[in-house]
Amino acid sequence: MENPRKLALTSLIKAEQVSSYSNIEVNNVISRSDMSKLDASLYTALFLGVTERLITLDYVISKCSEKPVSELDLETKNALRIGFYQLLYMDRIPEYSAVSETVSICPKKSKGYVNACLREFLRREKQFDLPEDEWEALSIKTSIPSDILNIFRASYGDECAKEIVLSIKPKKGVTARRNTLKISASEFERLLEIKEIGYVASDISDEIFILDAPISDIIDFIDRGDCFIQDVASFACTKIFAPAEGSSVLDACACPGGKSFSCAIDMNNNGKVVACDLHKSKLSLVSAGAQKLGIDIIEVKEQNAKEPREDFVNAFDFVLCDVPCSGLGVIAKKPDIKYKSAEQISNLPQVQMAILENCSKYVKVGGCVVYSTCTLNTQENENVVEAFLEANKSFESVDFELGKIHSQNGMYTFMPHVTGTDGFFVAKMKRVK
Repeated sequence: MENPRKLALTSLIKAEQVSSYSNIEVNNVISRSDMSKLDASLYTALFLGVTERLITLDYVISKCSEKPVSELDLETKNALRIGFYQLLYMDRIPEYSAVSETVSICPKKSKGYVNACLREFLRREKQFDLPEDEWEALSIKTSIPSDILNIFRASYGDECAKEIVLSIKPKKGVTARRNTLKISASEFERLLEIKEIGYVASDISDEIFILDAPISDIIDFIDRGDCFIQDVASFACTKIFAPAEGSSVLDACACPGGKSFSCAIDMNNNGKVVACDLHKSKLSLVSAGAQKLGIDIIEVKEQNAKEPREDFVNAFDFVLCDVPCSGLGVIAKKPDIKYKSAEQISNLPQVQMAILENCSKYVKVGGCVVYSTCTLNTQENENVVEAFLEANKSFESVDFELGKIHSQNGMYTFMPHVTGTDGFFVAKMKRVK
């Protein structure tokens, strides 16, 4: 049987060598391996945990190592990260086991070195001093890069930035949207109670359930089409969008399809939803998901949202631009996102504006455009919308309310430490001429 620590080491090395998504790597490794459920959980916890805590781990390693972290070979460095992660964050693993098992996966040349570093940390009773600079210390404590901290500070101020980063923690459960085409709230609650799954209905709507369970516990519900995974903020976006039954909707950047599904359900499967994406391979997931949910009004099309399409002009009542973004609102779910460079992020508003400018041409007079991101960065959010409205006088902002949500100038930011959701931004605009 494969060693979960060794597999985690291999995945961490791969992540440094080849840019890839951590959740995809986890799914691929587990599907190919013969690990027990317990070992698969350990592999996942180590790989995702080390990815999430890289900055903290490298800082601690630097305090216990005679060599700079940058000079360590990939195998030794990532083995040390695995060892220190177990000692710092996995209380159920005995210290002697964390050390010995980590040493066992090291290259022969560095076994003694890794053993000495880990034991030095234990000799110090797992204590380490943080830098005196407040923001450098916060970066190390939370493992959020300084570049990302600076984006939060510039966007929302120092105090809010602190609240945001301190709220970034992985959540154990999932949020599911009930499929009102197939199942009532009472019946869905009954199914959850039969499985002894704890839940809380969202205060926004009884269509959203916050579950105290992993996705594996409701996979049969998903396969039957009773529900699909959707965060409260993403769900709220389509409620703010509010497509009417019988209307025509364009989801310009649709994959993996959650907002297209939500629109179709809100329309009672009556009307037309065109779901577009740049990547043809991903569109099959949208079609398969719609079929499970009993939705037959979604049409998928391969389309670059920045490229004009003549047959779309003035063709839709509602256009949704859920644009590619830095993803800083979903770091808790996808920890590798936070290691994007400041340069990568700074280039995004130009792309986002191009998509919004192009797709705004597709909405009819009197129709609405919704612009959304899953990031917390005013450069990608408010600034893009304000620049668009300034340049396009045929559009005006539309204020909206949903439960406790009240927009300002047609815009609202879901702050994770306030709403308990993903970080998310949504703006609603109407074409008036």
